[in-house]
Amino acid sequence: MTAPTHADFYEAPLSSLASPREVVRQFTPNWFAATMGTGILALALAQFPMNIPGLQVVAESLWLFNIGLFSLFAALYAARWIFYFDGARRILGHSVVSMFFGCIPMGLATIINGFLTFGVARSGHAAVEIAQALWWVDVAMAVVCGIAIPFMMFTRQSHSIDQMTAVWLLPVVAAEVAAVSGGLLAPHLTDPHQQLTVLVTSYALWACSVPLAMSILVILVLRMAIHKLPQASMAASSWLALGPIGTGSLGLLVLGGAAPAIFAANGLGGYGSAARGIGLIGGLLLWGYGFWWAAMAVIITARYLREGLPFNLGWWGYTFPLGVYAVCTLKLATLLPIGAFAVFGAGLVIALAAMWLVVGARTLRGAWRGDLFVSPCLTDT
Repeated sequence: MTAPTHADFYEAPLSSLASPREVVRQFTPNWFAATMGTGILALALAQFPMNIPGLQVVAESLWLFNIGLFSLFAALYAARWIFYFDGARRILGHSVVSMFFGCIPMGLATIINGFLTFGVARSGHAAVEIAQALWWVDVAMAVVCGIAIPFMMFTRQSHSIDQMTAVWLLPVVAAEVAAVSGGLLAPHLTDPHQQLTVLVTSYALWACSVPLAMSILVILVLRMAIHKLPQASMAASSWLALGPIGTGSLGLLVLGGAAPAIFAANGLGGYGSAARGIGLIGGLLLWGYGFWWAAMAVIITARYLREGLPFNLGWWGYTFPLGVYAVCTLKLATLLPIGAFAVFGAGLVIALAAMWLVVGARTLRGAWRGDLFVSPCLTDT
């Protein structure tokens, strides 16, 4: 995994494309995976357990950069649907690229969480109001992705077990990512009924996602046992399994922490301690399950590296799953008097930052040359 050299940027911009308009015509939701990776790095750095001067400034700067990145990608993808509608709608029948629709609400969720982590200190309750409005948009997109994409898998797309990869997880995981954001948002709201509404909705979102994701993981284990590893171009998908596990664990921890006060404020205080206990125990169990998948992903990636690992936008799949597992680990470090969680979590954040630098640099090179602007749904039949 080597970073591009200065010489790489002597080539003319977009030299691999027939026309600059191809940037719009070939733009796919895969690019939003970069906002997921950038956003989770900003949030992870903000929770780094060691006091490093300037680290919070770096974290907030990354969050602001991510807002710009998400806005740019949203504009490009909207332009594709406006100016190249016939080509854009072909994604709905593509068995791989359509899965990446889930990256859009997940990328937005990192921005919402940033408003609560960084924005409140600067803008006060206005940041909470922005986060609340964006959260309901995020919920709507996550639910649509989680239902519409599987339905198209069942009716319009062609799939087989031997071609299955962990990208099947992307559309369904968006709901549990929104659930985590809801758990972070609810305590910032002033109206108890609004708090309860957001909390209950978040639990429902978690339930719409995690059990289904666990079912997909069962199929994935069977697929890899029978048909072995996917091709090298899908190597990063080995990390995607860590995403729903880490996010599911974090969701239980965050929702369980917010529930007691919110339930009590709405006359449901008897359920608060149960929610907190379920959150901690359930979150810890999922964290342990994630450790197995993380170890397996490391071993699988090492094998791919020996055989050669071509770069593509799928490399962003190394970042977000690692990031949510790191944040989940750091959350456990604040709840349990076991210092190893903080040490391990810090190591995961450092690994995440290193991976982000490598993948970000190679993405910048590919975007400059135009190599990464490829829409398979325009050529695959």
